[in-house]
Amino acid sequence: MPHIAVDAMSGDFGPSMVVLAIRDLVKDHPDVIFRVVGDADALRQELSRARLQNSTQVIVHHASQVVAMDETPSQALRGKRDSSMHIAIGLLREGHADAVVSAGNTGALMALGKVFLRTIPGIDRPAIAAFLPTTTGRFLALDMGANVDCHPEHLFQFAVMGSILAEQVMGVTKPRVGLLNIGSEEIKGNEQVKEAALLLRASHLNFIGNVEGSDIYRGVADVVVCDGFVGNVALKTSEGLAAMIRRELRASYTHGWYGRIAYLVNRPILQRLRRRLDSRQYNGATLLGLNGIVIKSHGNADRFAFACALEVAITEAKHRLTLHIAEVIQERLDPAVRSSA
Repeated sequence: MPHIAVDAMSGDFGPSMVVLAIRDLVKDHPDVIFRVVGDADALRQELSRARLQNSTQVIVHHASQVVAMDETPSQALRGKRDSSMHIAIGLLREGHADAVVSAGNTGALMALGKVFLRTIPGIDRPAIAAFLPTTTGRFLALDMGANVDCHPEHLFQFAVMGSILAEQVMGVTKPRVGLLNIGSEEIKGNEQVKEAALLLRASHLNFIGNVEGSDIYRGVADVVVCDGFVGNVALKTSEGLAAMIRRELRASYTHGWYGRIAYLVNRPILQRLRRRLDSRQYNGATLLGLNGIVIKSHGNADRFAFACALEVAITEAKHRLTLHIAEVIQERLDPAVRSSA
């Protein structure tokens, strides 16, 4: 029975949205316990409104503080010990939860995870891993912003962890791993990427070589690896482009009587396209490499998007993702390192 700790005070919409997202999931997941962390009075009020006050699937944990979006990680660590984020991470560390979901400050969440959960032995740095759509399904991209500067060994570790996540969650046998680069040729890229490619080619992974930004949404790879600077720029650019296309379509179909008639004719196709490209269904990025499952939701996530992030946490908890990653990493550690770990 997975227990999911939920930081209910984070994000733009607070506990009202979080409680409604939980209500959307309790019937579909009767075996899941949601440990909701935040101001107890506010949470009980929202649970009453959602008719969940008597649910055995929801447990309230009081927290008197909230980590603000503009606070530094050090402030969250030292000055907000009774924050909803801090207590949620504590529940995971103490074994009272199997995963944590938060829409709060990414830097603070990563810092709390590193300090209180630490990284899996053999992993130097956690990475932000997110599923994104392709023309054939979806792919996993990492790192999406946790590590601006990476050594080749870090990119290799990201690839190993990403492959395990893809196997467990996507059900893909030997996921295809691509290294995001400025060209597909082996001679392209900086020294960091070239050295990472050498490590990947010599590994057990199903490495398909370099992939370009124009290829990743065509489904050429199941796992795409890059450093956090490149990954975050690629992600934000993609989100901005998708938003621009939606705005342009809306403007075109609402301009004049001809546009309105065209919209009525094409409405089923447009609705299907909107559902396919709805970024909310891909909400919920994994802080991969921590010694525990931590899911970061977008701060502006609505009820549907936050429920998707909770689904990610439930799936990874049921697959015992951290344990699988630890086992695979330990198998491939140098014997001397393994004996001292």
